[in-house]
Amino acid sequence: MVWSTLAITFAALAPSVRAGITYPDCTNGPLRTNLVCDRTAGSSARAAALVAAMNNNEKLANLIKCVLFTSHLSCSADPRSNSPGVSRLDLAPYQWWNEALHGVAHNRGITWGGQFSAATQFPQAITTAATFDDPLIEQMGTIIGTEARAFANAGRAHLDFWTPNVNPFRDPRWGRGHETPGEDAFRNKKWAEAFIRGMQGPGPSHRVIATCKHYAGYDLENSGSTTRFNFNARISTQDLVEYYLPPFQQCARDSKVGSMMCAYNAVNGVPACADSYMMDTILRKHWNWTDQNQYIVSDCDAVYYLGNANGGHRYKPSYAAAIGASLQAGCDNMCWATPGTTPDPTSAFNQRQFDQRTLDKAMLRLMQGLVNTGYFDGPTGQYRNLSASDVNTQQARHLALRAAEEGIVLLKNDGTLPLTISRSSTQIAMIGFWANAADKMLGGYSGTPPFRHDPVTAARNMGITVNYAPGPLTQSYFDTNQAINAAQRSSIIIFFGGIDNTVEKESQDRTSIAWPAGQLSLLKRLSQMGKPIIVVRMGTHVDDTPLLSMPNVRAILWAGYPGQDGGTAVMNILTGRVSPAGRLPVTVYPSSYTNQAPYTNMALRPSGSYPGRTYRWYNGAVFPFGHGLHYMTFRLDVGEFPTSFAIADVMNSCRGTVTYLDLCPFPPVSVSVTNTGARASDYVLLGFLAGEFGPAPRPIKTLATYTRLADVPPGETKVAKLEWKLESLARVDEKGNRVLYPGTYTLLLDQPTMANVTFRLTGEEVVLDQWPQPPA
Repeated sequence: MVWSTLAITFAALAPSVRAGITYPDCTNGPLRTNLVCDRTAGSSARAAALVAAMNNNEKLANLIKCVLFTSHLSCSADPRSNSPGVSRLDLAPYQWWNEALHGVAHNRGITWGGQFSAATQFPQAITTAATFDDPLIEQMGTIIGTEARAFANAGRAHLDFWTPNVNPFRDPRWGRGHETPGEDAFRNKKWAEAFIRGMQGPGPSHRVIATCKHYAGYDLENSGSTTRFNFNARISTQDLVEYYLPPFQQCARDSKVGSMMCAYNAVNGVPACADSYMMDTILRKHWNWTDQNQYIVSDCDAVYYLGNANGGHRYKPSYAAAIGASLQAGCDNMCWATPGTTPDPTSAFNQRQFDQRTLDKAMLRLMQGLVNTGYFDGPTGQYRNLSASDVNTQQARHLALRAAEEGIVLLKNDGTLPLTISRSSTQIAMIGFWANAADKMLGGYSGTPPFRHDPVTAARNMGITVNYAPGPLTQSYFDTNQAINAAQRSSIIIFFGGIDNTVEKESQDRTSIAWPAGQLSLLKRLSQMGKPIIVVRMGTHVDDTPLLSMPNVRAILWAGYPGQDGGTAVMNILTGRVSPAGRLPVTVYPSSYTNQAPYTNMALRPSGSYPGRTYRWYNGAVFPFGHGLHYMTFRLDVGEFPTSFAIADVMNSCRGTVTYLDLCPFPPVSVSVTNTGARASDYVLLGFLAGEFGPAPRPIKTLATYTRLADVPPGETKVAKLEWKLESLARVDEKGNRVLYPGTYTLLLDQPTMANVTFRLTGEEVVLDQWPQPPA
């Protein structure tokens, strides 16, 4: 979405202009005799009855949602919402755009105030992904969905939320990478599965509607004259199926998410929001995403930019043609946000840019989405009892802290950590741009948290004597005297550095992933003082290489965007109240990588001077994907596992038990994890597959399974059961087919490898999923 002036606009909008949902009256209103109000009927029949009661003008008026960034844009008679509703049928104006990426967020659809002045703000997705704790992700999704529905029930929000962002974090320059679960398609897939299950609820009624975004191949904001509005992502079918689409397959085929968002960019020449191959052939037909008439929404102005807009794709000669092309291809709901333009679906319809069947189908999908949330079920409907008492509960606050603690990754430690602090005599210098700046810990798409605990506040709450000093972010000049003075009065220096949302954000990519020069300069001065330095890095990619050889830098932690209680989480890790066990969900690249890999090159595999992308293909990481140290050591002992499997036997054992062959379970691997240290700790067990099977070139290794063991006591052993499915063993061929190949497979346990399991698959290869080929 277009965010350049959004923060100012939100502040300027009066509460009366941002009214929330108004549920229809199915007892006394005009719909009381319509089947849509009959809770015993099927959701499709209920939605169809409502659509049949609407005339074409009413349908057309509700196809477009407008985001009123300025008062000059008028998309409907009612400025409070993007869709005017149907007053004749007691359908109030409805806002299809609400945000809750890591907690209910500030956006046009949500009104804050009174008992709803705050909502739980969890760490950003990039930090929660580092937990490798899917039950925690599901609990987080449940709390976010619960608070979002409570806002809606109080008339302060609506029921559709544009979350999660599941695009793989392909390039370290991408400004929105922190919104995602990281660079690995399998990790993103599993994260999405857990989050959606929590957010939407177990069904059949949805707590709220989640929206997986941005479908597909979206991971660039701006690179020279290339922007997200005109970028044509050239992606091979093999890379598309193997990397860019698995999280969306999970959303649609397996998790039945209520909504998907088509992206700004084009894929192989066709803008995503006008691509019938992606939206119909793949999404709806191949992945069978039709059982609940789920709907597709465009990103804001994606349809505008596929028309004749300057700086866009210029795919169609007019806005009417653009609207028609998008609807005909499978998009059902369009967000329009450009000042000075008025989208006119009626004109497009009258010009026969789309037909009656397409119009009715889009409205059916939108209305069935509302039916599935209990929108027409009255005050006794499921989830209608959620209220302000369900927001900011003690359970939610505890989980936000735990998510931050579990997501912090220990990158380096020479034994300095955990700190032993004498509160009566030890003074600590806490220096850096986010040491006492709690808002920076939240990241993008944030709401108002119930509190903000930055590191300085958390340390002082622990009774620690803190000498605080600010530090530079990207300033070329910064007065360091205060920082030096604070360090001189202290025995330990904790430096809070990295980057924040002024450096990486929506609409803003980076050209460099080097540590900010001003921060490095200050760190060098501090390192010359001979005192131990601990660096706590925020944000996403920066090259830690200079720190690894810098004198007296004893430990490095990565915290990402740790949320409302991030400062407490950091201090709990540093002081040993909690032992670190997070693992990097991204590769930390050297700064030279950006000169070797053109940003717009979407290929994954290395070729010539092109180094390839992600840990699967790139071999020169500063810190590799999955890296994460502990305060103690662990030993792994692998249980007995067969050395050979006949592919025919594997397939015969699961045929008829699953709808999709790639979801056939494979025998689990049992691993005993022994804590050989002196304190309790969680342990994340990662399983990577490597071997000579499938088409060349072959990846270095691929994440295939993982689990997180909680609280392994010192000197004791817990058994981890690594469960996986055939999808993790299969490879994708050049046509996009997912194939189970014969060959020798090695499961590499942990990063770096601490143990392994080798087995063979014998017999003939089997196609688990035959991919529909793109049009010529």
